[in-house]
Amino acid sequence: MEKPPIIDVWTQRALVSMYEKMPEVASLFKRSGSGGYSEKNLTAEQTIALLDQAGIEKILLRAWCRPEGWVCTNEQVFEFTSRYPDRFVGVATVNLSKPVEAVKELRRAVKDYGFKALFVLPWLWNLPPNHKLYYPLYVECIELGIPFCTQVGQTGPLMPSEPGRPVPYLDEVALTFPELKIVGGHIGYPWTDEMIGLCMKHENVYIDTSAYLPSYYPKQLLDYMKTSGRSKVLFGTNFPHLDFKKCTDQVMELDLPLPSLKRFVYTNAKKVFGI
Repeated sequence: MEKPPIIDVWTQRALVSMYEKMPEVASLFKRSGSGGYSEKNLTAEQTIALLDQAGIEKILLRAWCRPEGWVCTNEQVFEFTSRYPDRFVGVATVNLSKPVEAVKELRRAVKDYGFKALFVLPWLWNLPPNHKLYYPLYVECIELGIPFCTQVGQTGPLMPSEPGRPVPYLDEVALTFPELKIVGGHIGYPWTDEMIGLCMKHENVYIDTSAYLPSYYPKQLLDYMKTSGRSKVLFGTNFPHLDFKKCTDQVMELDLPLPSLKRFVYTNAKKVFGI
């Protein structure tokens, strides 16, 4: 089967500085033997070469901020998206601890830089997504018409996993803000059934598969993708954690009907992120 066009919804720039500022993630990569590009500074052109090898049309590139400061700024993401807008799509982040400043930063990233989503990582802040500091950002996401992207499931780095539980935290957010599109990355394991349940319960809740090789996708998720969840699951790698080509090659080996495959790797991302 020929590969359909592919959009990867969760990636980061390969930056040595990012690796150095995220010791929790660096430790995970070393333990898992992954992240071969993590200790390199890849240019936009080098990254595009990897995308071409993997048959990926576009990637959503995320900025990162932690309580101690910026890890990868919105401006660093914009360096790529401004030069190659047909290959890179920006996903903004903010300093969660400063809500007024955070809303202004998000608005600027979307209106001035053309970014398509907001990303906040709960375990990095040790604050689940129903915490009050998130709520002004949810209102702004709805006003701007963009999704909120987050992580669900256990934390790979040696940090508390509790903020990543889908129920009750993300469920409460979806109930409070039914207009908000929510994309929960990293499958939700070991609460994958909870995450699937949220997608079935809430019209605007979605799952992305980043940080898991396709050969390790849980059976219940694959069954959901073939049936009522065709429009609810999006493909992601978490590059530079996982290799683009290895992931796309394994996707083609999944027992997915072609209509489900196309939605998973392409159509759902176009719809959810307005690409």
